[in-house]
This record gives sequence, structure tokens and C-alpha cells, in this order.
Amino acid sequence: MCFYSKLSKSAQELQNRFNAKFENENDYQPAIYNGFEFPKTPVITNSNINKIQLFHWGLIPHWAKDNSIRKSTLNAKIETIHEKPAFRASLNNRCLVIADGFYEWQWLDENGKSKQKYLITIPGNELFVFGGLWSIWANSQTGEIINTYTILTTEANGLMREIHNSKKRMPVILAKGNEFDWLSEGKLSNTAIELLATKI
Repeated sequence: MCFYSKLSKSAQELQNRFNAKFENENDYQPAIYNGFEFPKTPVITNSNINKIQLFHWGLIPHWAKDNSIRKSTLNAKIETIHEKPAFRASLNNRCLVIADGFYEWQWLDENGKSKQKYLITIPGNELFVFGGLWSIWANSQTGEIINTYTILTTEANGLMREIHNSKKRMPVILAKGNEFDWLSEGKLSNTAIELLATKI
């Protein structure tokens, strides 16, 4: 799974890497993100590929009565998103979730009482993206419009199976040449899923 990520790059570095402009550059600060705090982090959506926006981590489907569901929607299993009501309405709402690292804990005993923390990056500490889905939710009490997202996960492989040795999951990381293909696919097809096969 993926509940903690990081970004250490400047706004200008993000803009140069993705050839996109920040919607509100002054609102962005490099940080380590704890998903359970539902932070606003940089994403690029298929509704505007030339803009970097800040969305809240933890998808809230449009039909939700309140925001409590987001505790369970930080991640979405790629294998079951067609089946889950929380994600079905967002299958064609695709996004790139920008990061340059994420954290995972390896269990050192059967019950996970002792754990080893790992920071996972790609060579050169370069920027990369998680495949994600996004949603727009309106708070019926305040009228506030909130943009949210979830990070897709898949079965762990190789090194990640050794690190995330409890549930054996890993976030979906898009290959650099395939990032915007994920945004342009019209529907979630087997071909699109194959685009998500970049492994650490």
C-alpha cells in the first residue's frame, strides 16, 4: 500500500519536468506527506494536462454524505476498482500523482511489532508519478467544493515483495514514456492496465 510519500523538488522543477504550470504555485511546499492527514499534493488530471493542481489525498466520491470515507480511499486496488462503489464513478477520471519517493515498512516479525522503515526512490531521486483516480465532492453543509484523489496499487514484485512483506502490495508507478498515455486512455482497458507495469 502507499500511505506516506514525499516531494523534495521545487515548483519550477515540477513545471519543467511535466511541461505544465501550477494553478497556485505559492500554495505548494516540498514536504513528506502523511495520507491520513489528507494533505493537498500536486496532481495532473486528464481534464487539464497542462496544469498542476493541488488535490486532497483520500478520494471522496460525489455521492458521499460526508468525508469520512476518505480514510478508506487513500489507495485503490487496481484489480477491484470496477467493483468498488467508491471508485466506479471515477474510472475515467485519471490523474498523475507527483512524487519523488514513498515510504514502506517491512515486518521483522510475524505480527509486525518490529518494523524497518524504507524510503523508496528511483535512480537519481528523479520525479515520478503514481497512477491515480480523482473526484470532485461538494460539502452539503458548507457548499465547499473539494478535489480529491486515490493512488492505485498492484501486487508487489521483486524488491517490493521483500520490503512490503505483510500485504505484498505496491503503488502503481507509471513509466516515464507512458505517463500521459494513462491520462489519454478512454476507458480502463487491459491495455491501460499494462501501462501500469513499471516496477521498482
